[in-house]
Amino acid sequence: MNKKYRAMQVVAPGVLEMTERPMPAPGPDEVLIKIEACGVCGADLRDTEKAPQEGQPGRIPGHEIVGLIARKGNRVPDIWQTGQRVGVGRLGGYCQHCKPCRSGLFHLCENQLTPGLSCDGGYAEYVVMRHTALIAIPSGLASVHAAPILCAGTATFNALRNSGARAGDRVAILGMGGLGHMAVQYARKMGFEVTVVTRGSDKEHEAFQLGAHHYIDTLRENASERLKDDGGVDFIVATAPDSETVSALLSTLAFRGKAILLGTGRTPLQIMPGMMIGAERALTGSFVSTPAQTEHALRFSHLFQTLPVTELLPFERANEALNRLKMGQARYRIVLTMNQDN
Repeated sequence: MNKKYRAMQVVAPGVLEMTERPMPAPGPDEVLIKIEACGVCGADLRDTEKAPQEGQPGRIPGHEIVGLIARKGNRVPDIWQTGQRVGVGRLGGYCQHCKPCRSGLFHLCENQLTPGLSCDGGYAEYVVMRHTALIAIPSGLASVHAAPILCAGTATFNALRNSGARAGDRVAILGMGGLGHMAVQYARKMGFEVTVVTRGSDKEHEAFQLGAHHYIDTLRENASERLKDDGGVDFIVATAPDSETVSALLSTLAFRGKAILLGTGRTPLQIMPGMMIGAERALTGSFVSTPAQTEHALRFSHLFQTLPVTELLPFERANEALNRLKMGQARYRIVLTMNQDN
């Protein structure tokens, strides 16, 4: 094994540069992963905007990591073996002893690490991670497809899986980006009637290809009125941070309907309490899931071929990938690849 590895680190807000670092050794509860692929997520844009701390090396972004275990610490359980292909998502490993962990809510751990933010991430050839962050990757699923499922995929899959929706229910997906294009596929394969609500008509053809039954362009028609004319919806999955549209769509929910928020934004929602109370409607959020739950998403994706639409770039071009994402040019998930011969 080489004594050094390459990585893209933050050197100024929004700017990455290639660096070479000493090969890290995993601690007793950690593994060293030789990275094959790392997805590029919208959260990476926010992570890379944080300036490096004075005297500290720049943070390495990336939290949709797939690779092989190169070394493991002596307290890592035997379910993880050297050479095994594993993934790491937004959650970098739970502590196992805080109150949420003791309640089995591992994804809400109070001491959770965050790859790319509180610890180094996957825009690199190698990374060290806690074993509690590890996710088993199905053998039949390519690394470049598995990587985006570790964040965008599992977020949308579990929001739908835990929503209470049943086959035949009507589901509106707000947004047709990195999360939304996965939500459309999962919703269709789970047996729901799927309506895509998004700005512009440029994604209409792809939305139908991915499984949508209906498409509403908010630039051409009033989405709320259209949904009401079509009979309303049972569930709304809001993947885009569009508080104005979410607020308007709440009235389209059927009695006891539910809106699930995935996309974060800075604008507050405008809600009339009586409209929610009278029909017993619900508004909730959904966070990314535990490693075990993410493995369900990966297996579902493999079995039903609900795969992210990806474009690949070598990790040396991470700045270009982030710029494409910032400009809204990604269709739909950019994945960085690490071609290593050693």
